[in-house]
Amino acid sequence: MDDEKRIVSQAPYLRLGVNIDHVATIRNARGGRHPDPVRAAKLAVAAGADGITAHLREDRRHIRDEDIARLKAEIDKPLNFEMAATEDMIAIAVRTRPHAACLVPERRAERTTEGGLDAAGQKNVIGSAVKTLSDAGIRVSLFIAADQRQIEAAHAAGAPVIELHTGSWCEALLEGDADVATKEFERLAKSAAFAKSLGLEVHAGHGLDYASAETIAALPEIVELNIGHFLIGEAVFVGLDNAIGTMRGAMDRGRGA
Repeated sequence: MDDEKRIVSQAPYLRLGVNIDHVATIRNARGGRHPDPVRAAKLAVAAGADGITAHLREDRRHIRDEDIARLKAEIDKPLNFEMAATEDMIAIAVRTRPHAACLVPERRAERTTEGGLDAAGQKNVIGSAVKTLSDAGIRVSLFIAADQRQIEAAHAAGAPVIELHTGSWCEALLEGDADVATKEFERLAKSAAFAKSLGLEVHAGHGLDYASAETIAALPEIVELNIGHFLIGEAVFVGLDNAIGTMRGAMDRGRGA
């Protein structure tokens, strides 16, 4: 029991980053200014979010340039700017100076970010982006699959942070495929431990709900979860503050397990 208490006490606080992209999706479906994603970000912070994530896509399908500028100016928690490693996005990031920039893969036809960034296959592009952003004082993370080769590539590129893509695990849970879910979770756990051994800060996200967030919170190497679509969907029924409060409670239970 003493050993268990010692392990729990050593696990760092688990931060919650709330992605407000899909508030902008609803706004853009009709046009105008309502609902305002910046207002949602402020409500999320008041409800216990440790940071706000927003993805400025090349086609501006949800978050817009003015949203990023307002988020940087108006919220009092770290802004995590999700972006493709393109010249346009890098220029916007350097001009805006968010707390963090998370490099993600992006294809125009995808509904959401599908799969992790191929850091190993794009060494020069990713390495250059990491250097430019880091030189601007922006903490860089790479959104990658739970794969040793990709983790090593992220480390070699000089990124101080990785975010593990949890989508495959979450999909297996939703489909009720226990064997696949177990294998995917083991892969996440091993990858988190390996990344930590290299000195990388480890985050995780994609497809997480209350139950899966509680489960993955038990991995002490992971220090931040980024969750968006589920929380915005739950907010329709219970309100954003209640959804975030329930998520915070699930994360805390998992971390204390």
